Amino acid sequence: MSVYHLLLFSFAYFPGSVLCAVVTLSSIEIFTTHEWLNLTPTVYFKCNDENKTLLPDVKKKNVIYAFRGEESWQPLTNFSSRKCKRCGLYEEDKILADDVFDEWELCPSDFTVPDGKYVYVNEKEFSASFLCPDCLPLSGVSTAPPPVMNDENVGKEKPAGQRTNVAVVVLVCILGSAVVIVGAVGAFKFWQKKKREQDQARFLKLFEGGDDIEDELHLDHII
Repeated sequence: MSVYHLLLFSFAYFPGSVLCAVVTLSSIEIFTTHEWLNLTPTVYFKCNDENKTLLPDVKKKNVIYAFRGEESWQPLTNFSSRKCKRCGLYEEDKILADDVFDEWELCPSDFTVPDGKYVYVNEKEFSASFLCPDCLPLSGVSTAPPPVMNDENVGKEKPAGQRTNVAVVVLVCILGSAVVIVGAVGAFKFWQKKKREQDQARFLKLFEGGDDIEDELHLDHII
């Protein structure tokens, strides 16, 4: 089987798989250099067990360099699985060991939707943005765009399951409102009944008090 047929077979039967997720440098700004004599630095990117990639355009600090991903020295690295890589940004030193801007774990999951961009910042050393759109399937992130409402979607009948759920919600709301109304009416009638009983009790007590006064004044013997 030829390589072409192997690739065709892979994409046909495993459409979510990615054979090579390429990482490119989108932009970079260095905040310092490590040259003692203020010489032009030689900056490069490198992952463990891989060749270093020189960044020939990066010559001055506090300057933002932007790239299109098509430069001759691109790409920086690539992923063939979800496994992370130990990578870093360095500056060549002609006499001593190369200087390290920073080293970190670079992973496919670092690249976020929608365009597969990843930004790494070391506040004292540099800021860089990387691109890897093909890393999104490797990291298990869904790249499907959200549904868009258009004229074709408007007015379409909802599935039976959705109609049933809406009907249940409406019925529950109606029953809940009915229970609240019945409870309020019952409470009002109970309050009216208690009020009438209290009024009757006060009225009877008033008459009983009048009889006691007549007995004290012996008014019942006067005709």
